[in-house]
Formats: sequence, C-alpha cells, structure tokens
Amino acid sequence: MTVGELFLESLSSGVITPGELNWITAQQPRFSRVEEATALRLGRLLDQGDIQLGCRLPAAKTRHDAVREQWIEPLGRRRHRRPEHSGAGTGGSSFTIA
Repeated sequence: MTVGELFLESLSSGVITPGELNWITAQQPRFSRVEEATALRLGRLLDQGDIQLGCRLPAAKTRHDAVREQWIEPLGRRRHRRPEHSGAGTGGSSFTIA
C-alpha cells in the first residue's frame, strides 16, 4: 500500500478505515515530501467531512473500479498504448482525409 493508493481509494469510496489511519501514522517518519502533502490533504478531507472514518462496503468497489478505469488508468499504464480503432475497410487505416 502507498499513500497515493490510500488517498485514491479513500477519495473514491468516501471512507478511510481506522487501520489505514494507523498505517499512515506508523509510516509517517518515512514519507517523502509528496507523501506528506498527500497525507495532509487526506487529513483536510477528513476535517471537512468529505471522507468519513469507518469501514468500506463491497458496493464501493464497483465505484472504485469505474473510477480506476475512467480516471486513473488513462493517466497511468494505458497512456502509452495505441488506441484501438474498428476499421471500416479491409486492412489499412480506418482514417480518411476529406
């Protein structure tokens, strides 16, 4: 687990568990500056009530999968893949210039 993964999970589900908060406090001395900033942002979201302390229900995973597919993955591993196009012709490019 990383602070970034925990941040995204908490942001997408709206919940952070007590165990995750314990992990953050235990790992805090080892955080980089970026991780410290992320942990501070997570704390602010808790203070504002945007993220609740509790447990996650399985239904939140469906929402998390959608967030990962629509928002996170396009910024990560899939960013450098060539887009798949369904060609209108046989072979060759499916793009035409008018």
